[in-house]
Amino acid sequence: MKFCQKCGREILEETVICPGCGCAVSSNKTQVNGGNDGLAVASKIFLILGCIVQGLFLLPLAWCLPITISICGKMKRGEPVGVGLKICALLLVNTIGGILLLCRSDN
Repeated sequence: MKFCQKCGREILEETVICPGCGCAVSSNKTQVNGGNDGLAVASKIFLILGCIVQGLFLLPLAWCLPITISICGKMKRGEPVGVGLKICALLLVNTIGGILLLCRSDN
């Protein structure tokens, strides 16, 4: 028998996870640094989440920039801005800006 290093509970030799505290039980085998310990797993999760969040902020630029540039160009040239483009601005770019565009008359 051996004991869990975290909670001290007596566990079987072949136990991999302590039934008392849920921590990984170290075996007699030598582990390579950077294994699947708690900090490594948490680091990987946060790195992946960071990449996803950054991707979410960059992806909207694919439609926000063209809509904004199109509206600004039309307004600069004095052309009317279509209702569809105004609604796209409302939903995809900026709620307040879209509302203001819908309130604006393009005569």
